[in-house]
Amino acid sequence: MKQGKTGIRLTNGQVGFLLVVPGLAIFAGIILYPFISAIIMSFTDRTMLSPEYQYIGLQNYRKVFADPYFMKTVRTTVVFVIFSTLLPFTLGFIWAILLNQGFKGSEFLRGVTLVNWIIPGTAIGFLWSWIFNGQYGVLNGLLMKLGVLEAGIPWLGQTGTALACVVIARTWQMLPWYMAFLLGGLQGVSLEQVEAARVDGANNWQVFWYMVLPSMKTIAFLVLILGTIGNLQHFDLPWTMVQGGPARATTTLSIEVYTTAFKNWNMGKAATIGTIWAVLLALFSFVYLRQVNEAE
Repeated sequence: MKQGKTGIRLTNGQVGFLLVVPGLAIFAGIILYPFISAIIMSFTDRTMLSPEYQYIGLQNYRKVFADPYFMKTVRTTVVFVIFSTLLPFTLGFIWAILLNQGFKGSEFLRGVTLVNWIIPGTAIGFLWSWIFNGQYGVLNGLLMKLGVLEAGIPWLGQTGTALACVVIARTWQMLPWYMAFLLGGLQGVSLEQVEAARVDGANNWQVFWYMVLPSMKTIAFLVLILGTIGNLQHFDLPWTMVQGGPARATTTLSIEVYTTAFKNWNMGKAATIGTIWAVLLALFSFVYLRQVNEAE
């Protein structure tokens, strides 16, 4: 029980509520209000070309789900999310296992690996655009010098290779993040139990399969969920590299919302796609929070 100079008595619960009110107000102002406004806007025909609009019910949702381009965007997003999550996770796990051996120079390699994590996404996008450039790119130059190619390939200009290039760039960007989390999990494995298993005759593979992997189950799942959420809402790197092209081959939901709103000026449709996108993010966030609670 707290008593101020005015003589008003407040319970601990009331004091706690007053302390969180500013945070709740900020949350409502910068997140909740825009989100609710976007949901309401998804039921209108609002554009950026006119201040007038009217409510049209579920027409935007019907048009979006009937649009073959939208369904292609969903498929592209799914492919991008799956590969941009599993590839850096797998490579990060392998790299974390190697660094966990504690060999000479492992601390230096760990620091070097984390360098590209602090590079802005737009800078990474420009870097990999230069690497994959069809005319003066590093990759084409290297392959032609090795005799693998006779002429340069427009990696970012072909529908069959553009998305793969973006996934490779995203993998390079995210590998340190996965490595750091997974390395922390590996270092939490009980060395005493590992040594006891080796004394009992377990080989390296048995130790890894029956002791290390089970102990990494929770953190691996959490990292995968967080990575999936991050890739679902990722925008800057694929936009910097190819702006959703060629022929919408790299257009994900985040790019679709941006182009619909700020290139086609159709705010109602953009809000509709954004709402669908937010529902997907909410589902993965729910799974993540549930797993965290179970882990605790």
